[in-house]
Amino acid sequence: MRTSVVGRSAHRYWTMKGVGLTIALIVAFGLSQWCLADDQKPDPAGTATGDRTMAVDASGNSFVVTEPMDKKAPDYATNKKNFDDYQAQGVKEPLALKLADDVGHIRAATNFAWTLNTGYLVLFMQAGFALLTCGLVRKKNAAHLMMLNFAAYVFAFLAYYAVGYAFQFGAVAINAAPSNLGGIPTLNKFLIGSGSWGFLGGKGFFLTGPAYDAGSNCLTLFEVVFMETAGYIIVGAICERITFWAFVLCEFFIGAILYPVFGCWVWGGGWMSQLGSTLNLGHGYVDFAGSTVVHAVGGFCAMALAVILGPRLGKYGPDGKPRAFPAHNLVYVVTGTFILLFGWMGFNPGSTLGVTDLRISVVAVNTNLAAVAGSAAAMLLWYRLFGKPDITMACNGMLAGLVAITAPCAFVSPTSAVIIGVIAGILVCMGVLFFDRVVKIDDPCGAISVHGLCGWFGAVSVGIFADGTYGAGWNGVGASNYLGHAGQGVTGLLHGDTSQFLMQLGGATLCAVWAFGATFVVFSVVNRVKSIRVPAESEAEGLDLPEFGMLAYPEDAVVTADR
Repeated sequence: MRTSVVGRSAHRYWTMKGVGLTIALIVAFGLSQWCLADDQKPDPAGTATGDRTMAVDASGNSFVVTEPMDKKAPDYATNKKNFDDYQAQGVKEPLALKLADDVGHIRAATNFAWTLNTGYLVLFMQAGFALLTCGLVRKKNAAHLMMLNFAAYVFAFLAYYAVGYAFQFGAVAINAAPSNLGGIPTLNKFLIGSGSWGFLGGKGFFLTGPAYDAGSNCLTLFEVVFMETAGYIIVGAICERITFWAFVLCEFFIGAILYPVFGCWVWGGGWMSQLGSTLNLGHGYVDFAGSTVVHAVGGFCAMALAVILGPRLGKYGPDGKPRAFPAHNLVYVVTGTFILLFGWMGFNPGSTLGVTDLRISVVAVNTNLAAVAGSAAAMLLWYRLFGKPDITMACNGMLAGLVAITAPCAFVSPTSAVIIGVIAGILVCMGVLFFDRVVKIDDPCGAISVHGLCGWFGAVSVGIFADGTYGAGWNGVGASNYLGHAGQGVTGLLHGDTSQFLMQLGGATLCAVWAFGATFVVFSVVNRVKSIRVPAESEAEGLDLPEFGMLAYPEDAVVTADR
């Protein structure tokens, strides 16, 4: 008994030492933020965000005429005359300029409201993930699943607040300024890299200084719930056998490093998004709402952790064949799935960061169509293979369709969305069987197949199905003309752009390598220092009591009173 107490004390000591070191490093990054001088002033009150520069027509043409600077340009004389006329009209009608400022501010305010409200929908997805994963596991681990889901939000958020947001969006104004939110000009420095070859953002640590801004905080709220989604995903693959301290460390890792780094490359103006300009690879890497940035990162991170942890006790018999551990609450599974579908109506349409972008209607319809197509495909395939439809696979099929459509939802037609959903529904079934029976990676909730494989496929499908009707000027490519057509947007293989397909294929694969490789290296080292798996006796008993001290269903416990 004394040995176990000493062991637990030593474990707590070294755990606290590790947490202390992590906090010290985070503070060091935060303090470095104050050393970066900048003439851009943040606007925490929001009074200066949104002016006449945001007053545009339906095609995005600005009310403001900017002064031409290149006197050698062939159209310089025309542009100079237009600018002079604009200036003269402004002198004659100063009220028009004030009204334009007001219109721009209202446009920004409307987009803020849209972005924040869709962010709240994505936040509610946490409840869906909690119910889904809890329902899919055994009853003796139900409280364990709920605690993991709850803790994921808490600790990943703190890591993202401290350094993750800065790493991801600290240079967003350079190449990817979110114009619908006012551009956030204060976030304009890479910590690693520069120009079109940025690798890590360098401003906004602890949301101080340049990040203490109304536009930046609107983006923070929306983006942190996306990061949290990646953090929830791992729960489904590593549950029923991971220690709580190791899980908390995983969430710090995702929120501070794994997710923000790849997010910077794609959404923060980093190098992958700029490959259209630098290497003529389509519009650079395109992922509208996160099939790879969110889902594949979470899915392949989960895969690495599941490999390190190994399968649950009793999962494979002496003959090597897998044993099924039935879901303990199908009501939770279905309810959680529908909550996730509801939240996805914020996830995908909200990624416009503006209700003034009317493509939101197409995005919403595509999202729903892919979801039902994926569910139908999985349900019918399972019925064909095993003689009966499986509600858990039907739910996973719906999630697979949602994950796969998340990257291409704004760039494809409804018919393409159905095709993408069907392929995803088949892919998730084949993935579950492959991981379970062939490579023997124990994934209790199918998270690797749903989020990893279908996230990878979703990004690749942009390069196949994008029809060019949306995304003109995406990542700074082809604002006026692309592939010989004015107004042509992101275009895939089926519509004539081979380079975009190659970009998507390479980018999605790099995402899988990054998420799996970085996680595997880091947590293989951690596991060598201290096992991240619970003791066998705790796993056999169920983790509710050994890890958390209470049961999800205490009425099931047999209590013998002292006599």
